[in-house]
Amino acid sequence: MSTFSVDSVRAALDELHARIERAGGTDVEIVAVTKTFGPEAIEAALAAGCRSIGENYAQELLDKREVAASAEVHFIGQLQSNKVRQLAGVVDVYETVDRAKLAREIAKRAPGARILIQVDTTGEPGKGGVPLADLDPLVDHVRDLDLDLIGLMTVGPTEGGPAAAAPGFRQVRAAVDRLGLSVCSMGMTADLEVAVAEGSTQVRVGTALFGQRVRTRSDQER
Repeated sequence: MSTFSVDSVRAALDELHARIERAGGTDVEIVAVTKTFGPEAIEAALAAGCRSIGENYAQELLDKREVAASAEVHFIGQLQSNKVRQLAGVVDVYETVDRAKLAREIAKRAPGARILIQVDTTGEPGKGGVPLADLDPLVDHVRDLDLDLIGLMTVGPTEGGPAAAAPGFRQVRAAVDRLGLSVCSMGMTADLEVAVAEGSTQVRVGTALFGQRVRTRSDQER
């Protein structure tokens, strides 16, 4: 069972800031990934100084919506269009927009919402994201909707170690710059140094803050 306290999360947060600084980062936001942890993880993260939390599963977030209301909530899991109606008013930033249908549903249910487009740089099944070759048409579509496109997000490869993520991270950072966006969300506990070195402005970290997760959710709950 994972155990953490405000003090342990605060110490872990200090170490994360040090890791980011050593990697060359100067203004990198840390999103505390609280998925599969109870509401106490959100409370500890906020008390330790985190401003933003990340959740992956719609029903789990709804179960924690009362405590999550005190944070900036980022939805960072794959999202079914039919879940958007439930999440409107709960999620502040949708990070995994990867298709026009989902973008249209968010614009309908949460006009003006801040979003990131997720880019697939690995080709691995189940991770989601739009291929780089199809990014620009989706960006054009999103910009015609009542949405606030602020950046891009990506997930590194499962295999190959942190260094294997560098080429994909570099491509996403280049796309952020080319498109005139401000947020480049890439990097997690294991590969945040590579992400920061390649220009990440936001990392999504759970294990380094709270320890190993104690349970999992099925894809059906997303």
